[in-house]
Amino acid sequence: MDFYYAPLEGITGYLYRNAHHSQFDQVTKYFSPFIFANQNDGIKGKDVKDILPENNPGIPLVPQLLTNNAKDFISTAKKFKSLGYEEINLNLGCPSGTVVSRHRGSGFLAKKAELDVFLEEIFSDAATKISIKTRIGKEAPEEFYELLEIYNKYPMEELIIHPRIQKDFYKNTPNLEVFRHAAKQSKNSICYNGDIFSTDDYTSFITDFPEVKKIMLGRGLISNPGLIREITEGIRLDKKSLRSFHDKVYADYKVILFGDRNVLFKMKEIWFYMVAQFTNNEKYWKKIKKANDCSEYDLAVARLFEEQEICEKPDFLTWKK
Repeated sequence: MDFYYAPLEGITGYLYRNAHHSQFDQVTKYFSPFIFANQNDGIKGKDVKDILPENNPGIPLVPQLLTNNAKDFISTAKKFKSLGYEEINLNLGCPSGTVVSRHRGSGFLAKKAELDVFLEEIFSDAATKISIKTRIGKEAPEEFYELLEIYNKYPMEELIIHPRIQKDFYKNTPNLEVFRHAAKQSKNSICYNGDIFSTDDYTSFITDFPEVKKIMLGRGLISNPGLIREITEGIRLDKKSLRSFHDKVYADYKVILFGDRNVLFKMKEIWFYMVAQFTNNEKYWKKIKKANDCSEYDLAVARLFEEQEICEKPDFLTWKK
């Protein structure tokens, strides 16, 4: 099985990837948070910094582009090619309202004719391999049957499917019947993405889809950075490895970010997912959220690690409800 790390804006940047790769090295590919493609102004400084090869040593990284303009995609892909990248991922999955309103991400799925023309243009002048990460539609799951016919026309590296519609965001459950159709009818290699938070989730999925050999993990892997190791080797996450991972991310952010507030903003984003791994975590999570400086934060985190244990079966979805 190949395991991919899904991008999450604001969290899975190069510092996070480096810390994760050094501690848990079972990821086949990491995907960068999306970058807006622009043929005229180049790539923004923070985006360039995130994908520079020297900032991702030894990391199998795939840059992800967000655009509905073929010329922008082609121009930016060529810039990535010059940096040494052999694969670019197209984001057709982002459900954010600001993205969708501009017919980008999963908003582009509602413009099937335009999407088809766009894909024909970028595949006809491809500087690199192209993979696509997609949802199954904007308004209704049935949209995917026509979308798949479009996707089947193009020789993509792989089709990564998150079987929710845009309006679901991350609610409801992935539509496995639509994914089953894709598994049978796709002419391209497919990868599954959606709600794999535990070894039980993984086992249930591969029991239903033994033919699928690629899985992308996102929120489940942020919540449990050692989830792939747990799946493949049966080694459960422990406090020592989690603390080591946390401490590296935290220390690296303190080097590049100015002021406690900016550092804590980043760390609180990670803890939003990761705190679900601990028993009796609510009061500790409140203290982490309320921390105004690094000294308060350090004390809250230290007490959580000292006083609580890793859950035997963390339930991320219940925690978030």
